[in-house]
Amino acid sequence: MVEDWFFTEEQNMFRESLREYLQQHFTPEVIEHMEEKREIPREIVKAMAEFELFCPTVSEEYGGPGFDMVTAGIVGEELARVDPTGSACVYFLVPCSWSRSIYFYGTEEAKQELLPKMTKGELFCGIATTENDTGSDLANMVTTIKPDGDGYIVNGHKNYISGVREASEYGGGHVTLARQDLDKGVRGCTIFYLPLKDIDGIEISLDREMGREGMSTGGFNIDNVRIPKHYLIGEENKGFYIVHEGYKAARGIIACVCVGAGLKALENAMEYTKQRKAFGIPIAKYEGVQFPLADHYTKLMMCRDWAYKALRVMDQEKEGKATRFEVSKYIAMAKLMAPLWSFDAINFAMQIQGAFGYSLECNEQKALRAIRSFGWAEGATEIMRLIIGRELLGKEFIAYK
Repeated sequence: MVEDWFFTEEQNMFRESLREYLQQHFTPEVIEHMEEKREIPREIVKAMAEFELFCPTVSEEYGGPGFDMVTAGIVGEELARVDPTGSACVYFLVPCSWSRSIYFYGTEEAKQELLPKMTKGELFCGIATTENDTGSDLANMVTTIKPDGDGYIVNGHKNYISGVREASEYGGGHVTLARQDLDKGVRGCTIFYLPLKDIDGIEISLDREMGREGMSTGGFNIDNVRIPKHYLIGEENKGFYIVHEGYKAARGIIACVCVGAGLKALENAMEYTKQRKAFGIPIAKYEGVQFPLADHYTKLMMCRDWAYKALRVMDQEKEGKATRFEVSKYIAMAKLMAPLWSFDAINFAMQIQGAFGYSLECNEQKALRAIRSFGWAEGATEIMRLIIGRELLGKEFIAYK
């Protein structure tokens, strides 16, 4: 395909085989199950693990396939094509992004203990930074971590966290950020792995969201929970920087997910307009359909190219060919526009399908609700603009300092 010029032959072959595999497993019955039962069937989790979709950037040494970030983005895009609810996309992108933190910065003992099970889908790996009154303002978290002998004691709470039920019921935990040196703001934050299953002092709660029904969202209270020292990720008081690297990975994949959902919605709508007639001719012949279709498709393809470029730059950072500030800017640009343009495209796809577009049987209404969440997830649209502005103008023009 001409539009796939960016990818290697191996990546194009991987996409083709992955698309065929996912189409076999994500049947209408599976989508209905996720909506009605509000869970991803365990056989789907197993199928995803068999194709090595969990934690795909982890090396073979720890059970992963060792993909680069561009290939991980392909997985996100293809999942969005088959799962309009976005549930499996989240189940993929969260462990993919945050297992990297353990892989690159975790202790060898933690990597040996956790990563082989995470790559098999046996343990969920999430991220827990958000609190009731703290989203992007991490310096004001209430969760704390204190050294205690050969481990640490954690207290506080987290909320609006993906995968709470999955980690607490099936096994796993969250890469968690807490304040250690209370006088240093974000420079006093420490990051660590916090297991949720069968842990004294952990009390979970679940929320109901407007979309992504198959994936749980909720929170947990942390009351004097002790974690072993080897669950520390990176150095004490250096967690803020590791967290931002994880967020960059998640944001890049989210951009690919949004593009995949938007393009699939347009494809569905195009098929509809070829069959649906108004005044005796297919509505696909009308400029009122063709012109906005051209605009939405062009925007999504531009965003698609930029998303993969941003992920490639992220790979180059590990190769020493790009700075973390360059990566932040590129990723923020992709994350800024992908949810907005995808939402608009899906909304257009619903519009031109008429009354059917508003029915629960229409996949586009499912996708619209899912994509709306990515305007906040892993960094709000406003934060992306702040990051881009900071990199364009310089740190001396940061308003909140």
